[in-house]
Amino acid sequence: MKTLLALSISTLLAASPLLSNSAIAVTPAPYIHTQFNVTESLQQADLLVVLVPQDSGELRLAGWDRATRNHINRAINIAAFSGQAGSQLEIVAPVGLNYGRLLLLGVGNAAELSRASAEEMGASLSQWVNGTQADTVHVHSQLIANANDNHRITAALSHGVELRNYRFDRYKSTPDARPAQRYSWQVALATDARAKFEQKQALAQGVFTARELTNLPGSDGYPEAFARYAKTVLEPLGVEVTILGPEQVKALGMGSLYGVSQGSHMKAHLLVARWRGADDEAPIALVGKGNSFDTGGYNLKTQAASILRMHTDKAGGAAVVGAVKALAGQKAPVHVVGVVPLSINMISGDAYLPGDVVTAGDGTTIEVGNTDAEGRLILADGIWYAREHLNARVIADIATLTGAKVGALGNAYSAIFTKHAAIENTLREAGELVEERVWPLPLDGYEGIVRSRIADRINTGSPGAQAGAIFLQHFAGETPWVHIDMAGEAFTASASGIHPEGSTGHGVRLLTEWVKLYQAQHQ
Repeated sequence: MKTLLALSISTLLAASPLLSNSAIAVTPAPYIHTQFNVTESLQQADLLVVLVPQDSGELRLAGWDRATRNHINRAINIAAFSGQAGSQLEIVAPVGLNYGRLLLLGVGNAAELSRASAEEMGASLSQWVNGTQADTVHVHSQLIANANDNHRITAALSHGVELRNYRFDRYKSTPDARPAQRYSWQVALATDARAKFEQKQALAQGVFTARELTNLPGSDGYPEAFARYAKTVLEPLGVEVTILGPEQVKALGMGSLYGVSQGSHMKAHLLVARWRGADDEAPIALVGKGNSFDTGGYNLKTQAASILRMHTDKAGGAAVVGAVKALAGQKAPVHVVGVVPLSINMISGDAYLPGDVVTAGDGTTIEVGNTDAEGRLILADGIWYAREHLNARVIADIATLTGAKVGALGNAYSAIFTKHAAIENTLREAGELVEERVWPLPLDGYEGIVRSRIADRINTGSPGAQAGAIFLQHFAGETPWVHIDMAGEAFTASASGIHPEGSTGHGVRLLTEWVKLYQAQHQ
């Protein structure tokens, strides 16, 4: 059966173009202007930042004369600065040093400083630097004697600086100046540290891609535009990208995906992005909800504040693209494939209606109990495609799926649903590592909540988060599977920590680390 399916796909791809030749609405541009350099020597700069472990005692750095040491240590004593993690002490015009400002940045017990804490400290550092007129910043880390801690902490700090300095300003006629400082990071061994910095920069580029895709307004981030943008940023990294257009989606029987967009002239697409970093025949599959705008369909969203943010309903799909980009940029030794079913949920004379029945790719008939529960309809075909056409060995789907998840867990955790302990454990480990935490919710006991009177199942049910998960579980079949509901975490109205205002790129770092952890345990 799988051979026949593969032949049918090949025939479809050969018989019709992937997409029209129309230009996409937006093209990728540099996401950030901050520059980094890794060095072992002291560099001249406008600002000097010294990383100070807790209880370091009197500070004595090479090149500091007695007057300099006296000035700085007197300031430390007066301010009772102890080097506690995250603490800062600014000294303006330090005596005997050719820097306008000196910032002492506490790192606490360096061996115990977590990656997430160091990244948050980097974001705070960027805020402080952006409040100055400095063009150049030198970060001195050699008080952290252990080379591994030295490289780990400085790379995490740099990652936090990068993540906070992203700006989405492509629609402003006169954008504010972006942060554009040149940072030099003085480390223990530049050659060894550089690899860690490059890994973090590849990860940041994945986050920026997800933020950009999610931030795009609905009329510019529609299905075809999303797919083309992803192709443009992924293929130069060696990622194999396939885009199925609406006629191919329909021909493969993916009526659940196709139906959501049938009311719009911007029809459904399916994006498939494969990174072959390992020889494993069966890939790890990431499936992301790519609903590029959600009006709610004929179950129309009626609150202005809610519908205004519905361009972020593609954040799950954006996270998948970002994770694949990060893994490819890191040259991670994994075989991973990202699948993004793309739709736009609109109203017209052709739109699907409450009570309609659609047929998914696996033949399952679905009663549309609510046109605003469209995410699970498109994910159903995405999950089935990953299982049946890509022979995935494990599937993780991610989506801004339900308001019920926000009611249950708020924005501090994503909800996860799985019956596989290995998936749950590695996801929780990855979430703690990058501070994109997850919490398991149960599947058992809810099997009947998506039963339909007229079809095989219905796309509604209560409780809402479980109904979405139970609905999707069916399409994974016997393949190990997890559903990640990240509702409420895709967007922030105000800057906080590593996130500027707007799209957060949530899920990229979680998925990237999870894929590597899962691969390490299941080679």
